[in-house]
Amino acid sequence: MQIKGATVLVTGSNRGIGRGFVEALLERGAARVYATARQRDSLASLVALDPARVIPVELDVTNASQVEAAARQARDLTLLVNNGGAAAMTSLLAPSLEGARLEMEVNFWGQLAMIRAFAPVLGANGGGGIIQILSIGAMTTFPAVGTYCASKFAANAMCKGVRAELAPQRTHVMSVFSGAIESDMSKNTPGPKISAVTHAHNCLAAFEDGQEELFPDFKSQRMRDAYQRDPVAFERALRPAPAK
Repeated sequence: MQIKGATVLVTGSNRGIGRGFVEALLERGAARVYATARQRDSLASLVALDPARVIPVELDVTNASQVEAAARQARDLTLLVNNGGAAAMTSLLAPSLEGARLEMEVNFWGQLAMIRAFAPVLGANGGGGIIQILSIGAMTTFPAVGTYCASKFAANAMCKGVRAELAPQRTHVMSVFSGAIESDMSKNTPGPKISAVTHAHNCLAAFEDGQEELFPDFKSQRMRDAYQRDPVAFERALRPAPAK
């Protein structure tokens, strides 16, 4: 499918990667963009970009009634950008499981809830597509942020299953393993990054090209290549040195 003329819903639109998608979708000629966030007021500056095409929607992906309401409102949807996520970024052995539970609730259960709610809508509109925003953390587990990686691993496995289950209705599902992207989450991470709008354009172009998995930036591509060459050596290199 083509982005021009598409009707798209983007979760977590009010900042970072989600906002980049809304801006790129407008630039590529999307007919309508449902921009969502937990606080509707935080979407005002996005709506101002094009009030005729940007429709603000209050949506918490962990709130079943709000997910159902969004699916009823966006009956014309042809593309779901499943971006909204949580990043507690804690160790698997952290004193509390609170961060891990939040990440799994949003990054796995919340994204699955969105897919389950919108799959019938996409099917009724010819199939359409889903862009699932994952992370390089879905490739391997970084010890200091193991809870986040675990939630992204789960989302990646879910995405593979959804791709197969939705194939009969012609819904194209693309997984995105993002790395060095300018966002609130990465603001304290050293090194160069691509802008959120560039990231979105890379994703949308790959989606139009029919790709199923995308490593959209130099960091994710470099890590993919290193992991594919020797997964065992790659994972060993991430381990802290033993205490002396």
